Amino acid sequence: MKLVVGLGNPGRKYHGTRHNIGFAVIGRLVDRYGSGKVRVRNQGELTEANLDGVRVLLLCPQTYMNRSGSSVQPACDFYQIEPHDLLVICDDFNLQLGKIRFRRAGSAGGQKGLADTIQRMGSDAVPRLRIGIGPVPERWDPADFVLGRFSADDVELADEMVGRAADATVAWANEDIEHCMNQYNG
Repeated sequence: MKLVVGLGNPGRKYHGTRHNIGFAVIGRLVDRYGSGKVRVRNQGELTEANLDGVRVLLLCPQTYMNRSGSSVQPACDFYQIEPHDLLVICDDFNLQLGKIRFRRAGSAGGQKGLADTIQRMGSDAVPRLRIGIGPVPERWDPADFVLGRFSADDVELADEMVGRAADATVAWANEDIEHCMNQYNG
């Protein structure tokens, strides 16, 4: 069993924002591979999926971004998920729109939902898939940027990136993080 977590903020107000790109990837995976209905568990929306033969739980924490770990850590405990079988999907405004990047471990790089998850898990060895939403335009507050929506010019590229991230997540479930780093971090 593996757990894939998409980070974002709950509620209609945040639907479609750059910060909710993790939720968008989970939504794409649920549409393609979901089995069963969405359940509310561990302060999140949880769905089972079969990613090309691998049983996976898909989780969207409903705790707001900065408290994501309070959903992720109890889910890992309850389902006995080892850290290497966890993948956190989040936005990264330091990455160019259209880029995705896998990492096995490391700092949160300013992503507060990832930082809370790392802190609650007690280790920075939390595999993650960062999705580029940047760069932040000059003179923009990064918080306003991430909570904004993609421009009309960027919507198509963002949608393609969500699809590529969903495909990369399937590869992660069936291969390993090393394979994905080599395949997708170009």
